[in-house]
Amino acid sequence: MAGGVISAMTAPGQTAGLSVFTEPLIASMGIDRTALSLSYLTATLIGAAFQPLIGKASDRWNARVVMAVIAVGFAIVLVGLSFAHELFGLTFGYIGVRMAGQGALSLTVVTAVSRAIDHRRGLALGIASAIGSTGISLAPVALERLITAVGPAQTWRWEALAVIVVALPAILFVRSTGRRESTAGSPDASDVISIEGDTETSVDTDGAQVADARPSSDWTLPQARRTGMFWVLAAAVASSSMLSTALAFHQIAVLGGQGLSPAEAAANFIPQTVAALLATLLIGALIDSMNPKIFIIFSMATTSAALLMLPLVAPGWTAISYGLILGAAGGCLRGMEGATFARYYGVTNIGAIRGLATAISLGASALGPYALALGTDLTGSFALPAALLAVIPIGIAIVTVFTSQPRHNDPLMAG
Repeated sequence: MAGGVISAMTAPGQTAGLSVFTEPLIASMGIDRTALSLSYLTATLIGAAFQPLIGKASDRWNARVVMAVIAVGFAIVLVGLSFAHELFGLTFGYIGVRMAGQGALSLTVVTAVSRAIDHRRGLALGIASAIGSTGISLAPVALERLITAVGPAQTWRWEALAVIVVALPAILFVRSTGRRESTAGSPDASDVISIEGDTETSVDTDGAQVADARPSSDWTLPQARRTGMFWVLAAAVASSSMLSTALAFHQIAVLGGQGLSPAEAAANFIPQTVAALLATLLIGALIDSMNPKIFIIFSMATTSAALLMLPLVAPGWTAISYGLILGAAGGCLRGMEGATFARYYGVTNIGAIRGLATAISLGASALGPYALALGTDLTGSFALPAALLAVIPIGIAIVTVFTSQPRHNDPLMAG
């Protein structure tokens, strides 16, 4: 529950939370859509570069301390962003909120929950992700009204206060642990890990303490990245991040071009939230006992469907259907990816492993808004670029079918 609340407070750094600022910033700064998207791209790429280091820190240091430092830094950046009045300052602000909110805080939350829960880890991560996704998806509705009332600068300051008031108390409920040992693919193993502060001991089934030793089935980052499944998971997360970010960042304009008002376009995050919530909970409940490849393929198929149906969207049921499909695509992936990384590779080095995947995902998310904006400049509409981008998740779904699950005795592991 604490992890879900903290995840929800990453909204100011998530694309959904930033998307409602797009049109006001274009108007107030006198810049075009492509320039703003390029600023977002540059900032997100820089923020992504730090995620592997943050992942390693979350493996090594006390999870509660790491999250508290990130949350305070996130709030400070939001206050600084409120003083940006031109593109250069905005880019620096984007770097901070993407690095801290979208990347670091989200990464450390999943790492902490993965370590805290052994039995039904997928369901636990699904619940945390569902709470977080709900908060993130509903944020634009409130932010759109707040921006209208007080302007972007004051809104960023209110967001900074919310991070401090909500996230920091929630962090107190996070288990105060550093690195922990586990067995990959065996969340219900008979051995129990007892953690007190930074001291780790394992207890066997007879209650006797035994010496610490990392189980041979836990993976290091170099081992994980030599498996095909790591890259399939990373590509699926990156593809979803890139394409959902592109649609969310320009959502007011994209749906506005289909006849929706700014308020109706922002409200489309509601059906996205409902679908994401249900998909995250359902997949989280199923992922512990089913093949993750099924859910990767489903997520990629629904992402493509949302992109391809964009020209058909109009006020009413088609807009709601679009939101439901897009939300289900993202919710499915959020419900399975954290648990799947832990299931395949263990949690001893899960921060480092997911740190690399998060860096790739953030980098891809940076390309999405720029690619869609550039394609719109060239074609005059969002429909054709969206259709071309739909090829990416289709390709990943096909590759997923032929990728085997990782095993320590694979030829690639030799040496």
